Amino acid sequence: MLSPEQIESRLDRILLKVQKPGRYVGGELNITVKDWDTVKTKVALVFPDIYDIGVSNVGLKILYDEINQREDALAERAYSVWVDMEAEMRGCGIPLYSLESKQPLACFDIIGFSLPYETLYTNALNVLDLAGIPVRSAERDGSHPIVIAGGHSTLNPEPMHAFIDAFVIGEGEEVIHDIINVVMSLRATEGSEAISSSNGRLLRRSASRNDILKALARIPGVYVPNFYEPHYLDDGTLSHIDNLLDDIANPVVKRMVAKLPPPPTMFVVPNIGIVHNRVSVEIMRGCTRGCRFCHAGMITRPVRERSVEEVVEAAAQAIEKTGFEELALLSLSSSDYTYVVDLVNAISERFKGQKLTISLPSLRIESVSIDLMDKLREHYSGGFTLAPEAATERMRRIINKYISDDEIIETTREIYRRGWTTIKLYFMIGHPSETMEDVQAIADLAKRVIAEGRKVAGMKVKLHVGFNTFVPKPQTPFQWVAVDTRENILEKQDLLRRNLRDRNIKLSWNNPDDTLLEAWLSRGDRKIAEVVYTAWKNGAKFDAWGDQAKFEVWMAAFDEHGLDHAFYTHRQRRTDEVFPWEHITAAVRKNFLFQDFRMSLEGQIRVDCRLNCFACGILPTFSDLRRENPGEVWQCPDVKSPSRKIAADLPVVGD
Repeated sequence: MLSPEQIESRLDRILLKVQKPGRYVGGELNITVKDWDTVKTKVALVFPDIYDIGVSNVGLKILYDEINQREDALAERAYSVWVDMEAEMRGCGIPLYSLESKQPLACFDIIGFSLPYETLYTNALNVLDLAGIPVRSAERDGSHPIVIAGGHSTLNPEPMHAFIDAFVIGEGEEVIHDIINVVMSLRATEGSEAISSSNGRLLRRSASRNDILKALARIPGVYVPNFYEPHYLDDGTLSHIDNLLDDIANPVVKRMVAKLPPPPTMFVVPNIGIVHNRVSVEIMRGCTRGCRFCHAGMITRPVRERSVEEVVEAAAQAIEKTGFEELALLSLSSSDYTYVVDLVNAISERFKGQKLTISLPSLRIESVSIDLMDKLREHYSGGFTLAPEAATERMRRIINKYISDDEIIETTREIYRRGWTTIKLYFMIGHPSETMEDVQAIADLAKRVIAEGRKVAGMKVKLHVGFNTFVPKPQTPFQWVAVDTRENILEKQDLLRRNLRDRNIKLSWNNPDDTLLEAWLSRGDRKIAEVVYTAWKNGAKFDAWGDQAKFEVWMAAFDEHGLDHAFYTHRQRRTDEVFPWEHITAAVRKNFLFQDFRMSLEGQIRVDCRLNCFACGILPTFSDLRRENPGEVWQCPDVKSPSRKIAADLPVVGD
């Protein structure tokens, strides 16, 4: 294994041969560098995409801060390297290393992947291989790091079960400390005997790797796939999923924090331009709107809000420490934050006279008030991003995002009237029961928006219309429905392109092949792991990058393993079907999700659950957590409503 000094020496010979060598050198402002030899437990936090994207990842920023506050542990960062750098590293025998200390990833005790979306899976395998770590969990021994993963995509971890030792289900701020404590206590302590393994790495004489995994499996919110076994029916669907240890959870319930901890403020200032060069402060976690298509909205319940004072103070500290000139106030629905106008007022006052841009990335049309627009005027730049998702009343009822066309027109008109020239409208195509008339309505609504904008602000107004294709995700009411076919997707995209030819309207859409890949990986079972492995071995990586995509490689991988890809996409799931993710839960009951799915078929909507509790299941789970960890958080209202009885009276569907 190369030393950090040897790695640096070899890097000197190759860095000038690759694009953006600043991605690979480290040494940024605000990094944390600890004494490697005195810290007990070392954690490598990995975002398996390039530096330009990974540095902005909020989840890793939080964990980096949490771990480095400990005296007995350190966290360092690593990212996927671009194809030119990978070729040079493999040619020179340089393993993937951390940016802070240039230590090979194989020398860390824990490697933690952030997997917010499924198209990072092949990159994760590539990271392990480039680090010299066996890609398959079963092939690792006591000399190798414990490989964990978390993020939204891991609410169905099965397609990656063969490669990840343990998955964190849910929120990581507290569970990461539990994981570190387990690994630290069971790995060899200072002075214990150690020998070298056949591959030259240090083999720790301590608890066996299997014992460590057993201990991890007993941590609430941690899923160790090695200790669960799926059983299949003759038609290829699941019969049930057994846990192989008596004292581990089945289902594994997502980990939640009762009160959001203080947000990180010591942001790493990158060496090069990155996707989001800004301070990010999470103002609220969770959403109460209940959009049936929204994976994040379902799995991050309940809502917890930070106070205005905490957000403003964190923003001030972070801006002072970084020099960034943009502040992003993050949440799934920023305009639903209870004190959003007060917050914008407080930030405007605190940073008065400074060149600070405020961005609210997630605004809901029905909660963007004129008052809020006026408050944002001084510091808000660029355009407004709004997401109607659908353009007919019928479709909005199906997806439970009901807003009228008049509300959309009025809101966009007022935005244009106040001097903003660009609005982005995001739609989805491929929703359940969608017709070509529903798709045509997207074009008609977009034309109305820009026409109204021109009436109040002239011909300078611009409109960006995005229309990605819907993928029904696990743990949502639409997990039972099929993905739209490739032929339908292309026909709908063509209709919108033909009907929205205007030089001031910019269109964006995704490739149907990308939609299908996302669907296979998000809705797959354990058999998909072999497809992932074969696709990676045959050159698939950077699957989210259009110029790197190798769709034919994925199709060939399905054929090689005798799997029908349409089984995972173009098939309506049975109402009594056992899902591959049945043993994982976001604490929202399957029976509630089925009730919501049935309501969608009838065009029935649910109001915001801040107004009425629908007994989704999160309340009792979270209330127990709050009793153990009291904090000032918002929780579901404890109201008596007919919907509680409705939910209770429904037939049980695998609940």
